[in-house]
Amino acid sequence: MTTPEPTVPELYGAADCRALDRSAIDEFGIPGFELMQRAGRAAFRVLLDRWPGVRRLTVCCGKGNNAGDGYLVAGLAREIGLDVTLWQLGDPSELAGDAGLARDFAAERGVVPKAGPPDAFDGDVVVDALLGTGIRGELKAPFGETARRINDSGLPVLAIDLPTGVDADTGAATRDAVRASVTVTFIGRKLGLYTGPGVSLAGRVVFDDLGVPAGVYRRVRGCPWWRYDTLPADCRLGPRDANVYKHALGHVVVVGGDHAMGGAPLMAAEAALRAGAGMVSVVTRPAHRPAILARRPEVMVVDGGDDAARRAVLDKARVLVVGPGLGDGDWGRSLLETALARPVPTVLDADGLNLFAAHGISAAGPLVVTPHVAEAARLLDRDVAAVQQDRPGAVRDLAERVRGVAVLKGAGTLIGAWRGAQPRLLGVCAEGNPGMASAGMGDVLSGVLGGLLGQGLDPEQAALAGVCLHGAAGDLAAGELGQRSLLATDLVGALVKILAAEARGWA
Repeated sequence: MTTPEPTVPELYGAADCRALDRSAIDEFGIPGFELMQRAGRAAFRVLLDRWPGVRRLTVCCGKGNNAGDGYLVAGLAREIGLDVTLWQLGDPSELAGDAGLARDFAAERGVVPKAGPPDAFDGDVVVDALLGTGIRGELKAPFGETARRINDSGLPVLAIDLPTGVDADTGAATRDAVRASVTVTFIGRKLGLYTGPGVSLAGRVVFDDLGVPAGVYRRVRGCPWWRYDTLPADCRLGPRDANVYKHALGHVVVVGGDHAMGGAPLMAAEAALRAGAGMVSVVTRPAHRPAILARRPEVMVVDGGDDAARRAVLDKARVLVVGPGLGDGDWGRSLLETALARPVPTVLDADGLNLFAAHGISAAGPLVVTPHVAEAARLLDRDVAAVQQDRPGAVRDLAERVRGVAVLKGAGTLIGAWRGAQPRLLGVCAEGNPGMASAGMGDVLSGVLGGLLGQGLDPEQAALAGVCLHGAAGDLAAGELGQRSLLATDLVGALVKILAAEARGWA
């Protein structure tokens, strides 16, 4: 009996979500108002589940179908005796089609809209049904003012489909975007809820497919939302052959550790070993040798200032990890240029990325780059805000820039790759937590990637597996230690536990 591949959720942009809706309506014969009613009921169930003691509800509605969802929630609330105040931005008589039917549904149950923007919030919960997936640019009056008042109210917020002001395609947010406690989203998971500012603004995301047929999703392809345990089999390392030897598992050479930064290459080296690399060497300042060997005697340490010694070990490398603690001086630049001349897969991180961006150095082998948003901005010669405004576009541009694989770190880490003549978004990592915003996390990630590359995964496979494994280790460690106390080295122990549990599953 074969074990089926785990289902991988997909994320969609605004246009794709509209296509899903149209497919459900036009190809599968589900009336639009029926879908809207399902959405309204789903949102109301989430509201009652999250706030079971709610007695008073404030609903803020704008235009279009998002407003229709809000009217349905208001009507359902009145049916069970809740006190409902509905603020309508614009003329409610202008609501047409399905949204107009929803308005009538609420009116039949005694909901009388007030002309917004709201001047007060006296309910227990606010429902944000102002705008849906079509937002572009800053919020215009009166939507921006209303969003500010919602945030200033201090009340919990249920956002319907998407918090007002969050871009469904990118996760970018306007200055006045609504900060939701819970977001309930329908039919297609919006990409913008799972990366960038959208992650924090959405709060807890609840997805409801509204019971549409599976065929709807076969007609519209989205972006995979990966967890480590849902990765394809070719991204996961299986049991080792009984006759394997260390040289077949990769010699990973970590290059970095300028003065006062010896911990960075050490963490990368230890992570590479724990990820399964057969051998790991570190090219660094000689002053770091005693500490590295005391902590991890399995690592070989080479003087980065000895030209002959460093060239000898670099010539033996199967994989390079360049950048942890490398610094931005002449020493680091010389090491970077020497390392990138080797035609082997190379993980480029931290200071290596900055030197690469500043000096236009080329690489002889395949590249995997792992920038955070500021490093990405330097690589792309744009400002940080521009990167955050379009993280999916940025990771594609990064992949094109290096003609390789790019990992854009942050909330909802993105993985992109250069394929053929164009960049492609490979997916979004579903794992990781805010506790991982601390020094050394990127060094551990680069080491994990190096270890996986050394064992034979190609750059795309290693990037997907390494990012998700790193995030899963962070979640496991945070569950044991808490997010606030989380250290990069804690992930190494968690990594061991995850891989050990995986190995037990092979038996």
